Amino acid sequence: MPITPATATHSSSNGTADAILLELVDEGGATIGTAEKLAAHQPPGQLHRAFSVFLFDERGRLLLQQRALGKYHSPGVWSNTCCGHPYPGEAPFAAAARRTYEELGVSPSLLAEAGTVRYNHPDPASGLVEQEYNHLFVGMVQAALRPDPEEIAETAFVTAAELAERHAKDAFSAWFMTVLDAARPAVRELTGPSAGW
Repeated sequence: MPITPATATHSSSNGTADAILLELVDEGGATIGTAEKLAAHQPPGQLHRAFSVFLFDERGRLLLQQRALGKYHSPGVWSNTCCGHPYPGEAPFAAAARRTYEELGVSPSLLAEAGTVRYNHPDPASGLVEQEYNHLFVGMVQAALRPDPEEIAETAFVTAAELAERHAKDAFSAWFMTVLDAARPAVRELTGPSAGW
């Protein structure tokens, strides 16, 4: 991971990982403190800042990822291109670009803000709670993907119709439809009416 001012405090000199802190926010999205990542997701959940990225190819197909089976939260389910949490003090846009590169090995050729959405989604499988103030981003991907196998089991580009079929039969993250629906106006602006989003 490249060392930046935001990530410097999340790497220790002896090579061990420090506790990952999330930014706690109020209902308006203003920062009010921090909490350790797992603790913030324990029921009933603490409202924290997050981001979700939706990248599309030149044909208007959405890039999905299947979360790696080794992940502690929502393993093996399909979800949007990339999602995560900014480090405290890290801008959501910077976090979205950083994490997309870390997980997929590619930088978006275009990335734009697409609003925010606030939700509370318990995950029945893990018992954890997604209590998030989520910053949404849409963009384009044109380079070849190099997914990190510790993060991503599989990727797929899907049309809107293919997503509907896949969503009916495959397991998706608890937050997926909420963030997709909130991002749809920006998705339609990006992909055009013929893409069907």
